[in-house]
Amino acid sequence: MGDTGFDTLIHAPVRLRICGLLRQAERIDFAVLRDALGVSDATLSKHVKTLASAGYVSSGRAASSDRHDARQITWLSLTAAGREAFDAHVRALREIAGLPG
Repeated sequence: MGDTGFDTLIHAPVRLRICGLLRQAERIDFAVLRDALGVSDATLSKHVKTLASAGYVSSGRAASSDRHDARQITWLSLTAAGREAFDAHVRALREIAGLPG
């Protein structure tokens, strides 16, 4: 990220959408996020790994109360650093577009 807040790592279209969706929730199930984005497991995994390596996304596995088997769900969350970077990036985009705030 540069001085302007514009973050080329977040700006990639799929990663921008991942951050935007995660910004709206405490955590999202990997499969729900995959379906919302309309991408494959492999594509989402690749982008999540990139964001996680930057410290923007965290993941964890946990059982779901909705399931009656032993399978666990992978939950994804935007970290505090990820929220700050995403918010700064959105502000930079608004500034580039000449929009307020």
